[in-house]
Amino acid sequence: MQTPTYAPTYAPTPGHVHGPAHALDLAAELRLPTNALDYTILGIYFVVVLGIGFAARRSVKTSLDFFLSGRSLPAWITGLAFISANLAATEILGMAANSAQYGAYTVHWYWIGAIPAMVFLGLVMMPFYYGSKVRSVPEFLLLRFDKGAHLLSSLLFAFAAILIAGVNLYALAIVVEALLGWPQWVAIVVAGFFVLAYITLGGLSSAIYNEVLQFFVILAALIPLTVLGLKKVDGWGGLTDSLTASHGDDFVTAWGGTGIGSDNPLGANWLTIVLGLGFVLSFGYWTTNFAEVQRALSAKNLSAAQRTPLIAAYPKIFIVFLVMIPGLVAAVLVPKIGTSGSDLQYNDAIPYLMQELLPNGVLGIAVTGLLAAFMAGMAANISSFNTVFTTDIWAKYVVLGREDAYYVRFGRLITAIGVMASIGTAFLASSFSNIMSYLQTLFSFFNVPMFVVFIVGMFWKRASMKSGFWGLLAGTTAAMINYFVLYKQDVIGIPTDQGANFVSAIAGFVAGAVVMVAVSLFTAPKPEAELQGLVYGTVSPGMAEPPAAGDDTWYRKPALLGWGAVILAAACYIPFSF
Repeated sequence: MQTPTYAPTYAPTPGHVHGPAHALDLAAELRLPTNALDYTILGIYFVVVLGIGFAARRSVKTSLDFFLSGRSLPAWITGLAFISANLAATEILGMAANSAQYGAYTVHWYWIGAIPAMVFLGLVMMPFYYGSKVRSVPEFLLLRFDKGAHLLSSLLFAFAAILIAGVNLYALAIVVEALLGWPQWVAIVVAGFFVLAYITLGGLSSAIYNEVLQFFVILAALIPLTVLGLKKVDGWGGLTDSLTASHGDDFVTAWGGTGIGSDNPLGANWLTIVLGLGFVLSFGYWTTNFAEVQRALSAKNLSAAQRTPLIAAYPKIFIVFLVMIPGLVAAVLVPKIGTSGSDLQYNDAIPYLMQELLPNGVLGIAVTGLLAAFMAGMAANISSFNTVFTTDIWAKYVVLGREDAYYVRFGRLITAIGVMASIGTAFLASSFSNIMSYLQTLFSFFNVPMFVVFIVGMFWKRASMKSGFWGLLAGTTAAMINYFVLYKQDVIGIPTDQGANFVSAIAGFVAGAVVMVAVSLFTAPKPEAELQGLVYGTVSPGMAEPPAAGDDTWYRKPALLGWGAVILAAACYIPFSF
């Protein structure tokens, strides 16, 4: 998921790079002056990636090893993999583009649109996921509702995972073509091959250990770019002074001009930011997207699983500066970027700075960092896809009761099929004028309806077995109707694609909740004995004591609660003082 933290696409609403910034069609003149040193660094990275895959293969003996790393990984490993899986290059390029166009408002996609939901996942929802011993997010719906909700959610997630993996492949191909001169199809095939190789060899462990490596490679690419960019514009003071003079005071603040009825560069008020982005899209993505949750489920125990998104939230607070500052620097160095007065688009911000500021060697690290980010995003979706398709669809509805080794072999086969399908959806993504808008649309269709089903099911015992299926179907259908019929056919006036995505997400959430309540009132609830550990306030299966004295409730874990409080305090204080 990739995540609602992806960059917007069309002005003036949050999340769109509009006008000349279509898709990721980078300017032709941005071809980088790479040399043998840069290609050597890139080659070493690919060798290490495959080496990790071969090393992880030795630990794969069961299907649990292949799909969930045997639930054996420490929290710091799963935490870094969690954040790396989200930090795809579509976000890096897109958020820098967002900053060049909208300024400091980009922080909201991190501090409002990510951190609170990550803390909620760790403190409140992971005990349900990990304690129930499910192998996937859709499997939880099988336990809480019925086979209808489980199968529908599995199919929707598998479909969405392949679509999003294709977006990462297509974006990678565009960037590599522009920066290195490789043909698009070569970049797609090469990247697809390496992701296929290391996931097929070592399963989730290979993906996770590579994501940890990729996290540090991405930082090694962004930190020099940020530091040299600030030096180029005389530091933070020079940067803000230049932008204030050219774009106004609100361009360098997080909340300036966001009062209802006020104008600001983002074109959104505080209510839209907090509710549309901060609640509906954010919680819908971070709490139910299995590409992220799978990393936490691979942790060695419940405490490590809960700490996984909390550990990831710490760097998430600060990574925004590494993608926002380069965009702001580009807005100073190229005053007319993204307009008809310049050949550079907003999406060109990062490549432009790489070309202008980085010497060879460091340039090779930066290019490797971009490739690593794309591969991390694709690998997260492919590894979650093979788990859901194998354990939730194939093993439960197609070929049942086979030996464990069979499902490991099938998992490797479906990984290859998933990569091939992603190559196809990469070309599908190329038909959309802006892939950032495309991603946000997918999130509103698939993540938000699943979130409402989870929330109602986890906190309302009366939610019936049938309500999960009908709530999910209604939420997905309502979001699609709003987008394809009401918005695309101009039945209602929504000025931008991103505005339509926000409305679609809200429509999906409301429709799913209303239908779940209505269906529950006319159908039988699940027996309370079968809800233990699946609904808030019930006893987990392995607990000997009732919830009042048990230790499996989030608010009775002071250490974890302290982590969450510190993270939330930082995420609230920084943007309001920015």
